[in-house]
Formats: sequence, structure tokens, C-alpha cells
Amino acid sequence: MTAHTARRPRSATALGRRLLGSAATYLVLAVAAALTLGPFLFSVMTALTSTQQFAQQGPLSIPAPPVLDNVVALFTPTSTSDGLVTPVAVTMQMVAVILVGQMVFSVLAAYAFAQLRFPGRDLLFWVYIATLMVPQVVVVVPLYLMLSEVGLRNTFWALVLPFVLGSPYAIFLLRENFRGVPTELMDAMRIDGAGTLRLLWHLVVPLNRPIIVTLVLITVVTHWNSFMWPMVITSGPQWQTLTVATSALQSQYNNNWTLVMAGTTLAMLPLVLLMVVFQKQITRSIGEATLR
Repeated sequence: MTAHTARRPRSATALGRRLLGSAATYLVLAVAAALTLGPFLFSVMTALTSTQQFAQQGPLSIPAPPVLDNVVALFTPTSTSDGLVTPVAVTMQMVAVILVGQMVFSVLAAYAFAQLRFPGRDLLFWVYIATLMVPQVVVVVPLYLMLSEVGLRNTFWALVLPFVLGSPYAIFLLRENFRGVPTELMDAMRIDGAGTLRLLWHLVVPLNRPIIVTLVLITVVTHWNSFMWPMVITSGPQWQTLTVATSALQSQYNNNWTLVMAGTTLAMLPLVLLMVVFQKQITRSIGEATLR
């Protein structure tokens, strides 16, 4: 009876500690979520707020009612510019060209480094991967001078050429996954007469589809958000990307924050939708990479 009575307070104490620990964990997660999502929520609220309401009630007021006047204003051509129409079109074209180029050349290079035998293969691979250690800001000036010398400054090709021929990160990740393809399957296809390209596109790529989809998303997000290089290599509105145009809104509209927030919301909206649609694919690829 005494032992049973002594165990009950200890059990209650342990239960209380677990509940307290869980409450503390959820509190930390809630604070982290608020700090992470708060700026995005604030951006959306301000973008849907009229200029009059923002001036009268402040930035934390809930739009009553929500309006799309700011979005319409950003896409309405004026005597001096086309609004965000041109930057959105340029950004979409830039991302599309870079995406296709990086996926094609990264897959080919990763397959060569993973499955083909040639002199200096491993040395060449690690020298190429070492470029990941070089900050982008270090190569901006040399790239600018090179493209200026060949007359490509302030052109569409200046935006895409430094990135279209593959990515060290993508090649590294794909190579590690391509090395895990069962050799029995590859030998069987070779016996059936499959060449290198057929082997790549009909066996290696389908088996690694999750990681390729993840790299597609990473590439889109990275170059959609690219700011420094487009700002340096282009001038004027002709080849202005969305990030550069959004950055210019603050001075262009003289601190009209509803328009500025509408621009930032439009810039991040496609990426948010992309991540929501493909979140299961991303989770699956991360899990498979962890198991490997």
C-alpha cells in the first residue's frame, strides 16, 4: 500500500513534466511560425489594403474590404513604363531557359561522372564541385567584363549564359543518386542493345524522378529570386527582371507601401503555389536521399 501510494506522485510528476515539455515545444514552434509567416501575411494584408485605409488606420489594419487596386495599378501601362508586365515576361523567359539548360546539361554531366570511365574523371569532378566554395560576388566582375567585351551586356543572353550550362550543386546531387542505380538493370538494357542515351533517358532518369523534380523546384526558386546579377548586367526597363523591378518600386512610387507590398506579394506568389503543389514530391525526395 505504501509503495503504491509512493508511485502515484512520481507518475503524476512525470506526466506533468511531459505536458510542460510539450507545451514549451509547441510554444517555441508557434513563435517560430509567427516570425516566419508574419512578414508574408503582413505583405498580403498591405497589398489588399487601399491607400486611404493604410494612411488612416496604419499597416496592421485588416483590409476592409480587400481591394485589388494596387495589383491593377502595377500592371497598368503608363507613359514611362509598362508596369510589371515586361519584368514578369522577362523573368519567366529567363527561368524557363535556365531551367531547361541546367536540367539537360546537369543530367548529362552527372551521368558521365557517375557511370562513364575516362582519364581524370574524379579529379575533374572535384575541381568542378570546388567552385561551390567560391561566393557569387567574387565572379560578378569577371563575368560582367567578359560579357561586356563580347557585346552582350544588357541583353537576354547576358541573364542566362552564366547559369544555363549546368549547376555544380545539381551535378553533385544527381551524380550521387545515379551511382545508386542497380548495375544489373543497366547491364540488362545494354544486352538488349541500349546505347548510352537510351540507358539514360529510359532507366536512370525515371528511377531518379523525385530528386530531379526537387532540383527543378530549387532551380526555379533560385533564379526567380535572382537579384544581384540581373541588377548588375542590365540597365533600363527592357530586360529588367521582377526582383529588380520590385526593388525599384519603393523609390518609383515615393514610399507608397501598398503598391510596394503588392509587388512583393506578386513576386513570391508563384513560388508559394509551386511549393504547395509539389510539397509531397519534395518530402519524398528528401526521404529517399536520407535512406540512401
